[in-house]
Formats: sequence, structure tokens, C-alpha cells
Amino acid sequence: MTRRLLIRATGAARPGQLAGLGKALATSGARLLDINQSVTFDMLSLEALVGLEHEADLEGALTAAGDALGLDVQAIQVSAEDYQRWSAVASQPRLILTLLAPHLPAGILAEVGALTAEHGLTVELIHRLSGREPLDGGVPRDHHSIQGACVECWLRGEDIDLEALREKALALGAMHGVDIAIQEDSIWRRHRRLVCFDMDSTLIKAEVIDELARRHGVYDEVSEVTERAMRGELDFQQSFRERMSKLKGLDESVLAEIAETLPLMDGVERLMTQLKRLGYRTAILSGGFTYFARHLQDKLGFDEIHANELVIENGKVTGEVREPIVDANRKAHLLREIAAREGLAMEQTIAVGDGANDLKMLAAAGLGIAFRAKPLVRAKAQHSISTLGIDAVLYLIGYRQVDLEAAASSEPLR
Repeated sequence: MTRRLLIRATGAARPGQLAGLGKALATSGARLLDINQSVTFDMLSLEALVGLEHEADLEGALTAAGDALGLDVQAIQVSAEDYQRWSAVASQPRLILTLLAPHLPAGILAEVGALTAEHGLTVELIHRLSGREPLDGGVPRDHHSIQGACVECWLRGEDIDLEALREKALALGAMHGVDIAIQEDSIWRRHRRLVCFDMDSTLIKAEVIDELARRHGVYDEVSEVTERAMRGELDFQQSFRERMSKLKGLDESVLAEIAETLPLMDGVERLMTQLKRLGYRTAILSGGFTYFARHLQDKLGFDEIHANELVIENGKVTGEVREPIVDANRKAHLLREIAAREGLAMEQTIAVGDGANDLKMLAAAGLGIAFRAKPLVRAKAQHSISTLGIDAVLYLIGYRQVDLEAAASSEPLR
């Protein structure tokens, strides 16, 4: 009869410990069933599940090995019932819960622990994706570094009400000033290949049509149309055409002036540098204007842009745009079209936006992210980021800061 033991070793980490414990297991004829090891602040924690087909003094061999290696080693009998329960848990679906904030308050761990327990979830692993905070409490100076803190938790459970879990996580995060994202783990999570962005208030800290209206002296009139659209009196295309009509006669030179002074969103240059290095295809899908999207393409290296084309005649804006207008349906269509053209599954796509006009695109993507969005958009989107820059998208894909920095410096990944 197979005897199963859980081997647990803890102590100060040093080279050769795995070899020493492995030798003790091999000498006793143990069969390795599972193993996990981590080192945190130079303290080692190793757990190994082993099976023994015959009687052997494995406990004695491990104790002797532990004494020689500076480790406290325990051997715990695992019953057949416990083994079956462990196997059942290991086959349950896995969720990835990501915590993001400028600084993570310690109390959030208790809150997240209570939330996961309420939904019958086991916390399988917790690890940090962000880099270590500087000792002086400042921010990283490396322009490739994502500012802020990020911790990733692996959860397992069955019969999960994912929508209810996300809704409670959203409320919990808002209470503590922390973004909490929950996504299903799958083979696609680390194999996304296409990222599509809204432009205004996502890639740039401005709504270009408002800036144009200010320069043309019609800001109040344009705002009034926007308010009517928000009240549901106009749909996007109606409100867009009416706002555009207010810009008739605007001098083309104003477009160039605004394009040169557009404020980039926090982290967008770092994000684009990393996405290009990692081989992602990037696109702008915007209800704004191609004139400004093309400016960002030249500056940041987007692979393609899709936005509204202003009609300009004799150096003046006519107040019209060429068809088709890029609205919510058009954005979702373009996302699917680009994915199909590139031979990608929709699970490999990411969409990032801030407005109601982005919701269909966010819903269609494998990973839809509402970025610094209004509460209604955050509530309807799969995931949201509000506390960090847009480069925190890299954390939701699952990249560790140390790996990104290694790639940036062309060093081998460790």
C-alpha cells in the first residue's frame, strides 16, 4: 500500500538545500507526487508530496538532512481521503485576482481573504508582480519601470458566481483605493497578441473635440450637445455630427497646434515600448480624429489607426467627417476584423477604453479594461484600472516588473 507524506522544510535559504533533501528522498525510494518551493526575504519554504511503496525511515533521513542543511523538516502523513480532496481541488478552475494601487494597504489582505472565503475560494499562491519600493519611499527612476504596487493571487474553487464576485471586488476596491481585477486563468492569459486602444482620455489626457471647440469659441455649445447625448436624447452618431457642425470654419493650423501639445497619459510611453518589445500588434480605435491618431502613431509607433476623418477644404474644417463614423459598433467590428486578419483568436485580444462608446469593444475582447473610466463604465467592464498609469495593463497580462526590466536592458530573463 502506498504511504503518502507531505514534506515541509523551512529555514534560511542557501545553495545545496534542494540537492540535499532530494538525495534523502531518493535514498528512501520515495516517489515525487507534487512540489512547491518559494524564497521570501531569504527564507525558504518547501513543500513536497511524496509516495512510498515500502517501509523506509524517510522521516529519519529527512531530519538528518535538515540538520545538515540548516532546515526545520517535518513529515506529515496524508490519508487517502485527504489526497483525493487535494486532487479534486487541484482540478478546479483557477482565477487570477490582481491588486493594483500606488501603495497597497495591509488591511486589503484581510478584506480579500474574507471575500474569497465567502465565495468558497482557496488562495493557492500570492506573489508580487511589481518591483520593490525604493528605500527612500520615492518612485523608480527607470523610465521602463511601472510605478505603483501590484500583487497577484491565484484562487481555486468551483461553482463560482464570477459576476457577483467581481461586483463585490469593485466595491471593495473603491472603498480602499485599490483596483481589484479578477480574470479566469487559461492558456490565453499570457498569450495575448493584439491590443486596441481608445484615444481621448485613454492614450491622451484630453478630449480633442473639446479642445477644438475651445479654440473655435464654441465650447459651451458643444458641451450642451454632449450633455444631451449623456441624457439619452441623442445617440453617438447624432451627437457627433451636431458637435462637428459647430466646428465649421476652424482653421486647419489649429489642428497642428493642438496635436503638438496633446498631454500623453501617464505610462503610455512605457507601455508602448514594452508592447513593441514583446511583439504585440497595437491599434488605435477612436471616435476622435485620424489627424491626432496619426500624430500618436508617429510618436509612439502604433501599427494601425482607425478614427474619424475630418473633411478640410481650403484650409478650413467643414464641420463634416467621412463615412463610416467610428462609433461603439464600429470599434467592436474593427477589433474582430483586425484579429481575424492577423489570424488571432478573440481570446488573444485586449481592448482599453474609458467611455460608454468603448463598452462593446471591451466586451468583445479577450481582456477588456476600463481605464480611469466613469463608474457606470467600470461597473460594466470586465476589468478596470483607475489608480495607476496605463502601463499597469502589463500587470493584468501577467508580466513581472523584474522581467520587463531585464528585457529592457537586454539581459537574460531570470
